[in-house]
Amino acid sequence: MTTTLILGGAAPAATGYVHDICARALAQLRARGSRIVLTDLAGNLDSSPELTRLADDVAALDFTDAERCVEWATAYAAEYRIDAVLAFREYAVVAAAEVAAALGLPGNPPEAVRRVRLKDACREHLRGHGFRQPTLRLCADGREAEAFHRQVGGAVVVKPRSGSSSEGVERVDDPDQMPAAFARACDADGVALVETFVDGPEFSVEGIMAAGRPRVLAVTAKQVSAESFVECGHTMPAPIGAAATEAVTAEVERALDALEVRHGLFHVECWLTADGVVLGEVHVRQGGDWIHAMVEWIHPGLELYGAWLDDLLGRPVDPPTAPRRGAAARFVTVPEGTVAGIDRWEEVASRSDLLAAELTLRVGSRTRAVSSNLERYGVLVVGTASAAAAGPLADRLLASVDIRLAPPAPLMREACGVR
Repeated sequence: MTTTLILGGAAPAATGYVHDICARALAQLRARGSRIVLTDLAGNLDSSPELTRLADDVAALDFTDAERCVEWATAYAAEYRIDAVLAFREYAVVAAAEVAAALGLPGNPPEAVRRVRLKDACREHLRGHGFRQPTLRLCADGREAEAFHRQVGGAVVVKPRSGSSSEGVERVDDPDQMPAAFARACDADGVALVETFVDGPEFSVEGIMAAGRPRVLAVTAKQVSAESFVECGHTMPAPIGAAATEAVTAEVERALDALEVRHGLFHVECWLTADGVVLGEVHVRQGGDWIHAMVEWIHPGLELYGAWLDDLLGRPVDPPTAPRRGAAARFVTVPEGTVAGIDRWEEVASRSDLLAAELTLRVGSRTRAVSSNLERYGVLVVGTASAAAAGPLADRLLASVDIRLAPPAPLMREACGVR
């Protein structure tokens, strides 16, 4: 029997796709006969007993503290054998790499993982290896960011250096607006990344490493809000034709090799522009937003986390490459107001062709304009037998749900300047 250590592997059911990732992974590891050591923050463990019951050993551990994780795992491994280390969360991947290295187990080199976690370091590394990248600068204050904007001209994007879920990401067209945008994006160290805006349709690439080589499982088309960088939908596989799919796939595979990624799952963002593929952010984990479930749906029989473990243990892994079905996710976003009514949600959510359906709104809920992926109000995820059918079906289903907002009261109209 093998033993798998999971860093950050528990989550309450209310977290939706995060909980589903943990549940799928634990079930797939258990089916392979692996003994499971589950660690996470104490609150996550306490709120997900259905997950902790699947583990053989459970310990409270902060997966964002790589040094503490290495200390704990080293002490644990002195008494009990550990064969593999897995992490599903963005903020746990550094700790997983450090622990695997400390225990002499297969894993991504810690320096490679730290590089991809820092957007500017990753971009400059890729640029140095000949990949197209936006022009960028890591800025220490709003004045530096404004000066850089004036230097490069046009639209720029300001974002946190190592964030996720589109939090703090903002397009800025006027350099005079940069100091305020910088203040919203800067991290605890007081820095933020500013880069030139890339014009073109956005995609993400999902895959798994097998015997040290990247194997792309899907190219996903993104729907992104025109007002922000919030992702409103995903369609898998992307309806872009064989030539474009092959171009994106080849560029991502070359980039992962240049970044020295050798194990696990990957989720790489990119754009298709008039000049070719421009790579975006690289993640050494599965995609969020139910992408993991969509990947398994379009490849019947694929078990992402079981295959990941097999690769770490040196077992042969031959993942599929040609999707056999289609999947799509569409997210619920509404403007600011108060929910007055919701119609047809129950009818839509009960359909047999849905992989997931979530809605956090109720009559009386107060809403606001969505500014990050963490603020969306729900999702519909469909799975279809035909690859081409998924996107149109998801669009129709979301459009059929009627979420009505109450009109503002007269005094509020006057106060807001509405006539």
